[in-house]
Amino acid sequence: MKVTESDITISAVAPKQYPAEGLPEIALAGRSNVGKSSFINRLINRKNLARTSQKPGKTQTLNFYKINQLFHFVDVPGYGYAKVSKSEREAWGRMIETYFTERENLKAAILIIDSRHKPSKDDVLMYNFLKHHEIPVIVIATKLDKLKKNEVPKQLKLITETLNIEMSDTIIPFSSETSQGKEEAWHLIESYLDL
Repeated sequence: MKVTESDITISAVAPKQYPAEGLPEIALAGRSNVGKSSFINRLINRKNLARTSQKPGKTQTLNFYKINQLFHFVDVPGYGYAKVSKSEREAWGRMIETYFTERENLKAAILIIDSRHKPSKDDVLMYNFLKHHEIPVIVIATKLDKLKKNEVPKQLKLITETLNIEMSDTIIPFSSETSQGKEEAWHLIESYLDL
């Protein structure tokens, strides 16, 4: 997809704030600091529409980004960040669960995993949660440029096995630096949007 228009529509914390135009939505999930914002920015060729931060846990709302007036990317708060209070984490959890379980516009979720590391318990929980609610999942293994070529197959196998990725789901090796995986990611995203 050639992105000619992209803008943040709203940062929401409750269903009554979600955009009402009925556009399809693709949600992005992943632990704090895994590169969700960099992934969005690379896909849409914008340097900083989605704000990247050196401070993990910065996204505390559901951020709706409208793309080409056709659909929304929905950036959900990162999980697994220890420096927020337990009550804050629980509030984020409820907000995210409400969105994933009740939002009819949601077409698929992109689960972003750091390709350099074994997926965390939270990553496994998120994948299983999405599968339990029958939400199609695209797994994006980011920071590919930080791996040596010969390490890539081993890391992808580790991610696939740890998450127990189902045959119906796809894992895409991705680099925000080099754009590797960008075309493949768009191809899959478009297949879920039925545009």
